[in-house]
Amino acid sequence: MTTTLSSIVIDCADPTALAAFYAKATGWQSTGGDADFAGLEGGPVPVSFQRVDGYQGPGWPADGKHLHLEFKVSDVEAAKQELTALGATVPDFQPGGGDWTVLLDPEGHPFCLMAG
Repeated sequence: MTTTLSSIVIDCADPTALAAFYAKATGWQSTGGDADFAGLEGGPVPVSFQRVDGYQGPGWPADGKHLHLEFKVSDVEAAKQELTALGATVPDFQPGGGDWTVLLDPEGHPFCLMAG
């Protein structure tokens, strides 16, 4: 069997706001949406956000974290400053010995930055 990854869908409380954050963070384009679903295209795989009633972010660090996104950037410190200005936060716990930097999006989903 051969399969092709067609999209990544992330549960959240506010799809429109979270899609706007990631659009600014990545430069990808919105594919539209509404209060229940919003999407982005422009990377290797489209990313979408779907509203879940009562959604609570996964927490960091915490057991039960299911997945996270990783982004390569030319300057990790500059990207970290730009992303925090957009609403990301930098948690105290930073595993990886400097190989990557963990940030949290405005709803608490962890994502990583690495030099690339």
